[in-house]
Amino acid sequence: MGLIFEPVVTPTVAVVDSEDRIPVRRIFCIGRNYAAHAREMGKDPDRDPPFFFLKPADAVVEDGATIPYPPQTENFHYEAELVAVIGKGGVDIAEADALDHVWGYAVGNDLTRRDLQLKAREQGRPWDLGKGFDRSAPIAPVHPVSKVGHPSKGFIKLTVNGEVKQEADLAELIWSIPEMISILSHSMELMPGDLIMTGTPAGVGPLAVGDVCVVEVEGLGTCTTTIGPKA
Repeated sequence: MGLIFEPVVTPTVAVVDSEDRIPVRRIFCIGRNYAAHAREMGKDPDRDPPFFFLKPADAVVEDGATIPYPPQTENFHYEAELVAVIGKGGVDIAEADALDHVWGYAVGNDLTRRDLQLKAREQGRPWDLGKGFDRSAPIAPVHPVSKVGHPSKGFIKLTVNGEVKQEADLAELIWSIPEMISILSHSMELMPGDLIMTGTPAGVGPLAVGDVCVVEVEGLGTCTTTIGPKA
């Protein structure tokens, strides 16, 4: 049996202080997981069942990259995120066991075509074109759990051209990382290389050509992205 087309190269993310890399299988994102961000998006922050959406694996972008301002948007937003990397798969994972399935953590940015997302939301349609477009997931090198443990508190911050735009504490997550992993695993089998972007604080806003956007999570370093001209 032959392949009609050449298979695509598996997207990967870097590992801190290592030449090894992590193959990316899927990127899960949780919506409105900080109360203040839920409010700024016009939604109630109560603990209703969480909802998730996906970005394609090849949306990943290296730390320090310059990416073009994406097409079909006039409202291109940053969203600072802590990223959890699954290292051991499973189904129906108990919340008490969930952290055993995490290989490491990274700093990420859930880039969003906000105008397309909001239009889709208003029409009751999927968010794919607003969230899952090319180069929409900058992710810095991953820190192994063996080095950093499991962050449950500490600052998460985003600056644009040196000006602070988002700042919160990881302890403010509505749904914790163990809860997210357990809930996802009851819907589908999690596998090594699945990434979970754990939500963004309040303060989301637009990026323009020439902006330098830096996300920082306490103990995990930074993820820097520069916005280049439209492709």
